[in-house]
Amino acid sequence: MIYDIVVIGAGPAGLAAAIYGKRAGRNILVLDTSSISGGQILSTYEIDNYPGMPGVSGEGLAEAMKAHCEKLNVEFARGRVTSIIDKGNTKELITKKATFETRAVIIATGASNKKLGCPGEEELSGMGVSYCATCDGAFFKDKVVAVVGGGDVALEDAIYLSRFCQKVYLIHRRDEFRGAVVLQEQVKASDKIQIIFDSTVEEILGQDKVEGIKVKNKNTDDIQHFDLDGVFIAVGNVPNTGAIEGLPAQDENGYIIADETCSTSIKGIYAAGDVRTKQLRQVITATADGANSIASIEHYLG
Repeated sequence: MIYDIVVIGAGPAGLAAAIYGKRAGRNILVLDTSSISGGQILSTYEIDNYPGMPGVSGEGLAEAMKAHCEKLNVEFARGRVTSIIDKGNTKELITKKATFETRAVIIATGASNKKLGCPGEEELSGMGVSYCATCDGAFFKDKVVAVVGGGDVALEDAIYLSRFCQKVYLIHRRDEFRGAVVLQEQVKASDKIQIIFDSTVEEILGQDKVEGIKVKNKNTDDIQHFDLDGVFIAVGNVPNTGAIEGLPAQDENGYIIADETCSTSIKGIYAAGDVRTKQLRQVITATADGANSIASIEHYLG
């Protein structure tokens, strides 16, 4: 069969697109690599800026979005897309086990955690090195940890961990944070969080688990050694586009080039959510992209 729309990814952007597409009467399929929908918000302990739902957990919001889709009888399937073939009026999506044909495609694959690239990071991943404070933080109750980064996620992670950890080092390579002012104020007000500016993690130490880190001051080149039990890395994201052939044009960082209409360089292919070029990557902008992509497809399909 030929679908009207196939959505690649089931995070907030993909789920919103499914809801809007189904309500528009379109034959729509959502393809995802996981059996649990939600994308990155599944690893978010608390979302306090989604309008009308203050304090909702990421898991709770994802469940509500998926339930909305199920109420509308949206079709879901498991599969990792490896190639998109542009056949003009239709596109073919190739996965390991199946090929799907569709008139329009929405790429909503999101983004993944960026790594530091320092010695010890890969070796100790899962043994004290984590990219998700809300997933792994409970294992570090009454222990000493470090958070690396200076954006919203890093600040939120530090605040969250300070609730039950003995001490939290917040290490940032610049001399000021990039995160929201309200988060900065909470960080600075905590007596459990020690801020270390102008510094980078040079090495994560330990054998079978994290035992410490080496931190270098960018201004003085001084090296400090901190004994601790865990390192939470929150230094940004990279788009989940590398494994798919036949993508539309991308910027120098690999994000698919698309404006608020979500239109890309290939007619009939749209990009929504964190995977596209945009100023702000938040749940609300992802869901807005889902809606906008369907509006664009409605014009395209006529």
